Order: sequence, then structure tokens, then C-alpha cells
Amino acid sequence: MKRTIILALGLAVLAGAPAVAQDYTVGAIKIEAPWTRATPAGAGVAGGFMKIENKGKEPDRLIGGSATVAGRFEVHEMAMENNVMKMRELEKGLEVKPGQSVELKPGSYHVMFMALKGQLKEGDKVKGTLVFEKAGKVDVEYTVKPMGSTGGMGAKGHGAMKH
Repeated sequence: MKRTIILALGLAVLAGAPAVAQDYTVGAIKIEAPWTRATPAGAGVAGGFMKIENKGKEPDRLIGGSATVAGRFEVHEMAMENNVMKMRELEKGLEVKPGQSVELKPGSYHVMFMALKGQLKEGDKVKGTLVFEKAGKVDVEYTVKPMGSTGGMGAKGHGAMKH
């Protein structure tokens, strides 16, 4: 009886625990913990973040993708130029060198979900696809974190800014 109660309590605690972030692999590319932020109603854009590791011997590039919540998907970079933070689309994609990783995070590299089809709500999952020049396509799922979240990976960037 006592073991049954302890087991039931343990299962109840696990049921309330947040889901573990998913990792994905395509070819030599490993994608860790894709996530995005919740958006206010009427927001037109949102950012997508993750870590991408190239375990291969040749460079590869994230060249595009899609998300079920967006009309358009772009690969972006934010960088300081003359003391002004600027954001731009990376026309040739984002290179991931062999044996290295790139972290897509607020205020840095990220993917943009443009022309949002609806509000992103905390706790939801967003289905998407990433396209790599050499490794090809991989389906991923982004966890929607709270508005303003940094994902525990750095400075705040633009969650739902207008373009």
C-alpha cells in the first residue's frame, strides 16, 4: 500500500513537470531544443531559436524552412552597426562549420516567422521544417515559451516586434 502511494505521488509530480525539449538530426546536423515566444494578439512576426551543431566534416547552411503558423520563413541576423542594432535576412543562409555549433538566440541569429496566421500561446507547439543546403529537410517542433523569454540563453531580443 505504501509503495502504491509513493508511486502514485511520483507519477503525479512527473505529470506536472514541463516537457523535455526535443532534439532532431538530419545528416550531420543536430538541432537542439527549438523554441519561440508567445505573441500578443495581432502580432505579425515571431522569432525561432535553437542550437544547430554540425557533426560532419564539411560546412553546411541553414538556407530556409517553413512553419505552420507563418506565411513566410526567413533566416536572420541581428548585429550592432555604428551603435545601432540592425536586423537583416541572411540571403545565403547561416553557415554551420564542421565540428562547430551555432546558437540561434534573441539578439543574434534566429529564424523569423513572418505573416503570422494567429497568436502563439505559451505552452503550444509549432510544427515547422528546416532546410539545410547539404543535409536536406528536417521536421521540427518549436515549444512556445512565455513572452519576453530568453530561453535561458542570453539577452532579450525582439519577440513580437513589427518589421
